[in-house]
Amino acid sequence: MRTLGILVTGEPVEPVKRARGSFANLFREVLSPVWTGAIVEFDARRSELPDPKDVTALVVTGSASSVTERAPWMLATERALVGFVSADVPTLGVCFGHQLLGQALGGEVRQNPRGREIGTVETELVAEDPLFTESPRGFLVNMSHVDSVVALPPGARVLGCTALEPHAAVRFGERAWGVQFHPEFDGPVMRGYIEARAPQITSEGIDPTRLRAESSQDSTRLLTRFAQLALRHSEI
Repeated sequence: MRTLGILVTGEPVEPVKRARGSFANLFREVLSPVWTGAIVEFDARRSELPDPKDVTALVVTGSASSVTERAPWMLATERALVGFVSADVPTLGVCFGHQLLGQALGGEVRQNPRGREIGTVETELVAEDPLFTESPRGFLVNMSHVDSVVALPPGARVLGCTALEPHAAVRFGERAWGVQFHPEFDGPVMRGYIEARAPQITSEGIDPTRLRAESSQDSTRLLTRFAQLALRHSEI
């Protein structure tokens, strides 16, 4: 049976979690209609790390934690991700997952020198890639991050950027990608994040009422495309 693993590394902000459930649930909402197999959750924080032989593809979620904390479970997850990439398992890191993947493969994660990026922003594709064959050159994405992959690992290729994030989409390997944005977020989820983060945003000189919170089919389609690529690879 084809199994898509969702490697959970954190939870959404509390208002979003109450309204819509976990990160895994947000991914399931998008992936369930297109994934022809099982979708299984693993919690990296509890050392639930799947074997690359047991999953067809892997999605690594976001988290309020920081990769720079270098917690033991993060280090263990990084080692596991290196194994997934080496085994050629289609892997997609999202936000914290993107950063964890970049750090694991030899890059560097630090606080974004350009500051916090939150809300619906435009990303620009700067290179062609199968993950974005159905995407326009510029499209809207939902962001919520302070850290960034400030130095890419060897062999990585930038696919997309935003005004504040030069590494918004990266291809880390033959079948390994990372996106700093959240393709699983729709407008209401993004609005929930802006409202929950309003005190921090305001203290940093950003007016939360001026931030956009919109749904983006072009962004969400990335998850569908990843599932299609993973299914196609499983048939080889």
